[in-house]
Amino acid sequence: MYFLGYDIGTSSVKLSVISATDGQQVLSVTYPEQEQLIDSPQAGWAEQSPEMWWDSLTAATKIAGKKIDLKAVNGIGITYQMHGLVLVNKQQQVLRPSIIWCDSRAVEIGNTAFENIGAEKCLSHCLNSPGNFTASKLKWVMENEPAVYEQVHKMMLPGDYIAMKLSGEITTTPTGLSEGILWDFKSNDVAEIVLEQYGISPSLIPDIVPTFGEQVRVNSTMAEELGLREGVPVCYRSGDQPNNALSLNVMKPGGIAATAGTSGVVYGVSDQLKYDPKSRVNTFAHVNHSESARRLGVLLCINGTGILNNWMRQNVAKDLSYPEMNELASSVAIGAEGLSILPFGNGAERVLENANPGASIHGLDFNRHGKGQLLRAAQEGIVFSFYYGMEVMQEIGIDPKVIRAGKANMFLSPIFRDTLAGVSGAPIELYATDGSRGAAMGAAYGHGHFASFDEAFASTEKLGLIEPNTAMSAQYQEAYQRWKALLK
Repeated sequence: MYFLGYDIGTSSVKLSVISATDGQQVLSVTYPEQEQLIDSPQAGWAEQSPEMWWDSLTAATKIAGKKIDLKAVNGIGITYQMHGLVLVNKQQQVLRPSIIWCDSRAVEIGNTAFENIGAEKCLSHCLNSPGNFTASKLKWVMENEPAVYEQVHKMMLPGDYIAMKLSGEITTTPTGLSEGILWDFKSNDVAEIVLEQYGISPSLIPDIVPTFGEQVRVNSTMAEELGLREGVPVCYRSGDQPNNALSLNVMKPGGIAATAGTSGVVYGVSDQLKYDPKSRVNTFAHVNHSESARRLGVLLCINGTGILNNWMRQNVAKDLSYPEMNELASSVAIGAEGLSILPFGNGAERVLENANPGASIHGLDFNRHGKGQLLRAAQEGIVFSFYYGMEVMQEIGIDPKVIRAGKANMFLSPIFRDTLAGVSGAPIELYATDGSRGAAMGAAYGHGHFASFDEAFASTEKLGLIEPNTAMSAQYQEAYQRWKALLK
């Protein structure tokens, strides 16, 4: 017996299958091998085709089906890129490309709503500014594409779309609605104050199902197409960052999870209704949040993370692999010999109050600096943006003592890991897990196969521990303070 997890990412769709016997991963497939395209019809816009996600999922599933019997799958979990907007008509046809997480077009719409609702009322009920989240993107469609908006039957998040394709049913979760600024934590229901502010009909919100437990079932058409068993339930659904915390068993107050893919996130779990008055970090319902046991995920997001490292490879170090880039950067001392890079070149940054300053290089000396300094400064700049946000998190009581992360993406880089541990003073624990495995484990828990999260994640292998190098802390802090002065 197996459990299947899908991770609907920006760059690819990843699939994991775990054994029900011991929770070990038996299969992993990523499709496509090259990164999926992000369309940017105008500056600050970012769109992807939901049909592209589905095609990638179908291809990955068929690859998996050649290696194992997918009819032995007893439950499915879905994780997905957060904050995206998917619109369908009554025939469940997609009406326009998805406006994804790093799209900045709705910033002013969200800021205006924040002022009209009132900061205190909005933050205490919704715990965030509407900013550039899903609800504001829907309002943008209403104002700018009325012919499209008139056809909308339901609005969804990317994971809701995948569940719809599997089952033919349109549903969402409280966790998903909270990431779209559509969940009121005081009433524990859909955020009417946001719907009223934007003039959005409550009928556009899908039926609400729990984060864990049977949500929908795979219908006969999709079972035949994908090689699954008809009627297998989708037992878990969550955005990628709450799911990353789940995959690392960060479920209790005080826990910290991090990830550093295209974008980067530090995610802390709290049981307190605290919020940043400037909404630079955001609070969502964690996967195990309930009215009786409050579990909130405080999320710091940096859009310009792995995408900057990839840009460096494409434009500065075409002749090098990522390990070779890391090796070259390691030959340069902490601080990159006075070179600093601000990594904010991938849309509006919440930690900068939704400003979109672009990325920039500072202190470049044509006689001293070369490829190695640029590569080191890029990784340090990403880490320093993380720590800048972590200082904001400390203001509302989230103070990382230990950071857990999967050994993937930027966490494969020794420079990245050492710099983060060095500047924050927090040890980093690395685990053999990723989003799709977390989704599969979530499905197993939602199916009732595991009695507790601790039991579900007992098999997760710890790969390493990075302790802060206290002898170098002054050098890390000096480089950070120089970077921070440039930001201000």
